[in-house]
Amino acid sequence: MKRVLLKLSGEALAGDKKTGFDEPTVTKVAVQVKQLVDAGIQVGIVIGGGNFWRGRSSENIDRTKADQIGMLATVMNCIYVSEIFRSVGMMTQILTPFACGAFTKLFAKDRVNKYFEKGIVSFFAGGTGHPYFSTDTATVLRAIEIEADVILLAKSIDGVYDSDPKTNPDAKKYDEISIQEVIDKKLGVVDMAASILCMENKMPMLVFGLNEENSIVNTVNGKFNGTKVTV
Repeated sequence: MKRVLLKLSGEALAGDKKTGFDEPTVTKVAVQVKQLVDAGIQVGIVIGGGNFWRGRSSENIDRTKADQIGMLATVMNCIYVSEIFRSVGMMTQILTPFACGAFTKLFAKDRVNKYFEKGIVSFFAGGTGHPYFSTDTATVLRAIEIEADVILLAKSIDGVYDSDPKTNPDAKKYDEISIQEVIDKKLGVVDMAASILCMENKMPMLVFGLNEENSIVNTVNGKFNGTKVTV
């Protein structure tokens, strides 16, 4: 792998606290990503906003406004995680699809390529910049745009199951599954819009549990026990 896009869930970064940030958890992620960068792998990152806000956290406000709050939650997450990355010795930049003053740079593929050439980790914050699209969709969109080799999907659950393992103790985990099967069986690895984007643009995913020891490094080195989603 030469270029990867890592998707982190906001909830995973909050650790057991479920909201906000758990610094030891984020630092563990940073240390692993530094190993990839030191090995010459170019890394882009998308972070969800669920540790602050989910798109439908309130039923009383307009959906567009709710999604805008979610986009800003992802910007906050990227600023925080970017600083932790810098503290362990990496160079970082945050890009958004809309202007955020001096906080971020506007996303452009040429700009990202220049950052990657300099070994800079690029954070893609703010989702797609539009309501009704999740950070799943933003993840796949950015992976396709930057021509990533694969999406690394780091979740609170360690792979893709045929049903929810939290409610079904007999749920079966897949070692490998096609994105077509994911769509047909409505397995919800990523949302439907993101799944179709993956299928149409042949973007594979590796789904694994963030909380497992060295899970990011192991996944890149082919030693993971999550699920490979093929195209």
